[in-house]
Amino acid sequence: MHRKGAQDAKRAKVFTKIIRELTVAARSGLPDPAANPRLRAAVIAARGANMPKDTVDRAIKRGAGGEDGTNYEEVRYEGYGPGGVALIVEALTDNRNRTASDVRTAFNKAGGALGETNSVSFMFQRLGQVTYPADTASADAMLEAAIEAGADDVESGEEEHAVVCAPDDLSAVRDALEAKFGAASSAKLVWRPATTAPVGDEDVAQSLLKLIDVLDDNDDVQTVYANFDIPDELMAKLEG
Repeated sequence: MHRKGAQDAKRAKVFTKIIRELTVAARSGLPDPAANPRLRAAVIAARGANMPKDTVDRAIKRGAGGEDGTNYEEVRYEGYGPGGVALIVEALTDNRNRTASDVRTAFNKAGGALGETNSVSFMFQRLGQVTYPADTASADAMLEAAIEAGADDVESGEEEHAVVCAPDDLSAVRDALEAKFGAASSAKLVWRPATTAPVGDEDVAQSLLKLIDVLDDNDDVQTVYANFDIPDELMAKLEG
């Protein structure tokens, strides 16, 4: 029962974040996913999380009509966590003061420090990323299709293919790939570390992962990016 309760709570958190993104995306452009790339990406995320269609439609309708009266702002926080690891935290909030306070408290409790905007983003690349399940195509076929679509590279692993491209090319790359392979698992702008911070100490790694969990658990926080490099054996031990 406890495990199911925890899973339900986690699912509810994911739904809350996606609903917020659907609402903001619908408000910022047309309420038609085919004509609004950001909304289309949010709908893909909702589909991936098995969100009921009527929940998705309600969120889009609410955003397009401005029915709920809540005005969400996009805010980015940057700072350093345990071990000097750089973190970028993207949020959608209706109360900047509350969110900033929550994020700052999380960093401080972990022994990190919240910095100014652009204090760590220079260590990351802003990229477009389109993902597909690994069984969609072979690594070679995905690479060929991605290059034809105008992408820069593909990282193929056991679970998925991640196609990366310049931010301005995201819509064109996604459309070309979807014409060939069908709907993508996700299509969005991401922050990818250009340099990494090695973390070999177990206590430091534990504190860092706990900080990321606390940030992820905040309803206002949409995504957390970090440039840590934890050895596989240590990660397996911490997750075990």
